[in-house]
Amino acid sequence: MFIKEADLFKEMSQDFMNELAKIMIEESYGKGTSLFKEGDSVRAFYVLEEGRVRLSVGTQGHIVYILTDPGDALGWSSLVGRDTYTASAECLAQSKLIKIEREKLDKLFEKHLADEALFFKRLAGLIGQRLINSYNSFLSSQREEDQPSYG
Repeated sequence: MFIKEADLFKEMSQDFMNELAKIMIEESYGKGTSLFKEGDSVRAFYVLEEGRVRLSVGTQGHIVYILTDPGDALGWSSLVGRDTYTASAECLAQSKLIKIEREKLDKLFEKHLADEALFFKRLAGLIGQRLINSYNSFLSSQREEDQPSYG
């Protein structure tokens, strides 16, 4: 099962993984498909299996993050007490994702507290790395803008 290899789920208990397999849905989406829009009511958490998904925040001068690596997570705001998504997600290519409904995952975590703690620790690491990547991208673009033109 692909999900076992995703960093978020490595070393989870076998019971947890067996129950997770029962609630997750593997779905395929075509290029240009919108998974959700910023401000939509949260419904699900997603894990990228293959493809490319663009996350964008804001309407003017928006922040963009491209997900390409199997195991990349999106829609995590559905797991941290938010009622709406904080970004928009659009498939940039044919993509396959694992979809896990918010309520079902919450109930699974209630039964498996140790797995929940491990999951959220890993999710925090993923979000932190995404933030670092965004900072580095921003700083890199600022340096390019600050370069004088000699032409």
